[in-house]
Amino acid sequence: MVIDAAYVGLLLLLQLATPPALSPPNAVYDRVILGGHVMDPASRLDAVRNIGLSGGRIAVITTQAIRGRDTVDARGLVVAPGFIDLHAHGQTPETYRFYSLDGVTTALELELGTSDVAAWYRERSAGELINYGVSIGHIKVRMAVMHDSGTWMPVSDGAYRAASPAQIGEIANRIEIGLREGAVDIGAGFPYTPAATRAELLAVFRVAAKTKTPIHVHIRPGVAGLKEALALADETYAPLHVVHINSAGLAETPLMLEMISDARAHGRDVTTEAYPYDAGMTEIQSATIQDTYRAAPAERLAELEWPRTGERLNRESFERYSHIGGPVVVHTNTEQMVAVAINSPLTIIASDAYWQNGTGHPRTTGTFSKVLGRYVREGGAHSLSLMDAIRKMTLMPAQRLEARVPAMRQKGRLRVGADADITIFDVSRVLDRSTYREPSLSPVGIQHVIVNGVSVVANGRAVDAVAPGKEVRAPR
Repeated sequence: MVIDAAYVGLLLLLQLATPPALSPPNAVYDRVILGGHVMDPASRLDAVRNIGLSGGRIAVITTQAIRGRDTVDARGLVVAPGFIDLHAHGQTPETYRFYSLDGVTTALELELGTSDVAAWYRERSAGELINYGVSIGHIKVRMAVMHDSGTWMPVSDGAYRAASPAQIGEIANRIEIGLREGAVDIGAGFPYTPAATRAELLAVFRVAAKTKTPIHVHIRPGVAGLKEALALADETYAPLHVVHINSAGLAETPLMLEMISDARAHGRDVTTEAYPYDAGMTEIQSATIQDTYRAAPAERLAELEWPRTGERLNRESFERYSHIGGPVVVHTNTEQMVAVAINSPLTIIASDAYWQNGTGHPRTTGTFSKVLGRYVREGGAHSLSLMDAIRKMTLMPAQRLEARVPAMRQKGRLRVGADADITIFDVSRVLDRSTYREPSLSPVGIQHVIVNGVSVVANGRAVDAVAPGKEVRAPR
């Protein structure tokens, strides 16, 4: 038994060890990151190393001394793969800056999406601060087909009128066109399109199954909503990703995580995500708010907060702000249920970032730093390990997409040949600062963020006049 145990231990050490690469003599790299504590969930590397970058990729990871034209001193800091956010609604220069300061190197709009994939990528073709990508969105396509009068979310026929068989066919066809144009996946939000029949949803899921494309779904609330989505995926064999399980599940989150675990154990391609806040946010004019709160009693209306003033809503203010339109905070969850979701090995960390006209949810600016600060460092005995948190922010989101987007195999990892998307942070200081009243406050402790080899955050400050971000797009 002693021999067997020693042999097993030796095998484990060999698996965990990553032999330091040798740097060519006299090599001078574009940039070197020196003396950082390198943590890579894919290889399990967890040690001090030097990293050399060339041509936007990682050229060497080594214990040797190396030289570069530019140097980042990472002593005392953690060096991780750049964070990948699968659920970021703001896709503007302003929000890309917010995301970068939170350590994000790739931000993707995969729930709401767009109705015109080619145009969406053309608008960003000159380059952005960080990497970007989009889904072909059922919500947006339905708005176009049904001639909805809303600008961001459906507020008329896109939400409330059933589609004819011909219109269902057109919706499915437009989704297929978006996939041929390189959409990362298919997005959907059942509470925002309550008139969509099961026949319509099946048509969308059949496109996902036929093309082997993940469908990222904002399900209807609770166990019943998850059962509906799982049944659609079971019937069609479509890959399913359930967005923000914490806000979809509320008190039923533990049971819903068990349901997802069971589906995976039976061979279903199902994943999920969570964000570390106990309140959500969406457009007050959207069906998911109007259908829930239009006739709600006063105590239920008080769950809603108008973020610009901090006031909790009553009947009069709900009607007034519903006429104006804009984001509303929804206080329906508990810290306990959020912790269950964040700590689950099933969940990817994704922000569900939301920003409109100068205001939005603090998750837009603080999601990843909050997980690192409050769940890793301050979370106590049952908190996440640092490596597990990094895995949820990097490797897991990359793996969810790489079958559809092979280029994602070069993200979410620190290895030779991988994209030089790197986040460097002070694990002793990293922490979110944003609040519902001050949602634009950037976190502390994110020291350097590198996108395709170029610094977009240096010494904790955003770098101006750079645009190294590239499109994340499926092959066309």
